[in-house]
Amino acid sequence: MTATPVTRGPRDEQPAETGILGRPRWFITLFGTDVWERFSFYGMSAILVLYASEPVAEGGLGLSDDDAALLFGSYMAAAFLASVPGGWLGDRLFGPHRAILYGGVVIGLGHLTLAVPSEVTFYPGLLLVALGTGLLKPNMANLLSAFYAPDDRSGRDAGFAVFYMSVQVSALIAPLVVGTVGESVNWHLGFGLAALGMALGLIQYVRGARHFGATGKVPERAADPAQRATVLRWSGAAAGLVAVGYGVDAALGTFEVGHVMALVGLLCVVAPVGAFWRVIRNPLLTAAERSRVKTYIWLFLVSAVFWGLFLQGGSVFALFAKDSTDRDVLGFTIPASWFQSTIPLFVLLTAPFFARMWQRAGERLDTAVKFAVGMGCTGAAYLVLAVAALLGAHSGEPVSPLWLVASFLLLACGEVSFGPVGMSATTAIAPAAFVSQMVALFWLAGALGGGLGGNALKVSGEQAPGAAYFLSVGAVALLIGVILLLVRRPLTRKLGV
Repeated sequence: MTATPVTRGPRDEQPAETGILGRPRWFITLFGTDVWERFSFYGMSAILVLYASEPVAEGGLGLSDDDAALLFGSYMAAAFLASVPGGWLGDRLFGPHRAILYGGVVIGLGHLTLAVPSEVTFYPGLLLVALGTGLLKPNMANLLSAFYAPDDRSGRDAGFAVFYMSVQVSALIAPLVVGTVGESVNWHLGFGLAALGMALGLIQYVRGARHFGATGKVPERAADPAQRATVLRWSGAAAGLVAVGYGVDAALGTFEVGHVMALVGLLCVVAPVGAFWRVIRNPLLTAAERSRVKTYIWLFLVSAVFWGLFLQGGSVFALFAKDSTDRDVLGFTIPASWFQSTIPLFVLLTAPFFARMWQRAGERLDTAVKFAVGMGCTGAAYLVLAVAALLGAHSGEPVSPLWLVASFLLLACGEVSFGPVGMSATTAIAPAAFVSQMVALFWLAGALGGGLGGNALKVSGEQAPGAAYFLSVGAVALLIGVILLLVRRPLTRKLGV
């Protein structure tokens, strides 16, 4: 089967068809869709832990703090995991254009399901949002990249930079809007607002799709019938095995949601191992490329730890905001979800500073040092909350919100110095024929991190985040940062970045 190649490069046939900021109409369509999709994602994420830990009598799920954090981590891990098959479906079956549409529809259905005031529909809705996100996000990046010529690196980088800012703007606004409605009016109405955001994104996407031309309409490397049959056979077998297993579990009366979370956790470990095994054993790799990929495993593990710590900003830090922070300001109680807007705000403010710092340092700062800076900032964020928790325990009163704001500032610095650097290093290390698979591994580090972070509070034995928890986790982060500095020279020599 011969695939019709994806049309790449700027669309010459309509050079004057531009929208705001002088950007082409296709860019405005993708930008708007991404803004609304991220609005729905971050809005729902901002209230997820708060809703899960709210007593049943007050409209929540009534989970303990550690179980609510586990639920949040499992959800994030599932979304990261889903990006791997989601990327394959866009690359080999649907084409990125249809994959984005289908992913958006699944996300919208998930949010609508979450809006139904029933625990029975809550978990299926959460799964739908995770699966839809995994289908939409990698293909959004794929479609955006397809509009630029292969040698137009500056144009492509500029386009992705604008999209990165759109993510931060959405993450800044969504918790304020969805969080206010969810906490002050009704949790499920908040989930419904997230559905409205996704619906607006889909409407804009469908209306603006005429500006795409042939770009992204067909897969660039379409799977042949034999490959499709193989994937369908194995996928069906896996789905059947899971269905039978949970069916027996339910028939015995022992089923609980934690069993599904356990499966997600298992996949977080198995998927990276399988992905690395496939790349390393591929005969197309040279000895030098194979050595770099093996060494990259260390960066992958460090990345997993970082994402495990960073993603707790939406779970453990949110619980600290709700339970241990004085949120009364001049008679107004600040919704706990509003604090989730501080990270994107600080990312927008600090990103130019870090970009200038990396540019001025040039080759003097290698990837290991930048990773160490990110781990150091993240560890410091936990230590700040450790001090705050100690003060709160001593006084018996909630602490000033400035402690939480300071910790989120440090988390934002960690993200800025770690996330973009990690993606850049991954693409630089990747063998030429395996860039997509290596990028998938980068996202799998987020999946593994989500699983680790979700389990951290429960494994610690604490029912709620306290000083001991924040101190121990922060110390681990700082220790990893120190180790990175100590091994930076041999690591850089083997990786070349």
